[in-house]
Amino acid sequence: MQLGTRWTLGAPAPERLPQTVRDAIAAVDAEVLALSSADFDPSGWRWTLTWLEGRPIAELDDGTVVTYDAVADEAVVTQQN
Repeated sequence: MQLGTRWTLGAPAPERLPQTVRDAIAAVDAEVLALSSADFDPSGWRWTLTWLEGRPIAELDDGTVVTYDAVADEAVVTQQN
């Protein structure tokens, strides 16, 4: 596993990620930010990008994970319960 980078929720994802992964991350960002309120402030949350066998894995501080299926060119979002 190789550490990639970290960035703040709502900021653009790294350009080196496949577009489908960047789109999935942006959708998660929009959903989380839409839920923010006085009682729920995710503004300090960050994404962590790692690479496992050449595949990107992005994890948000709340445990949401975005992985990439290169064969199908799809991003898979898994959220903590």
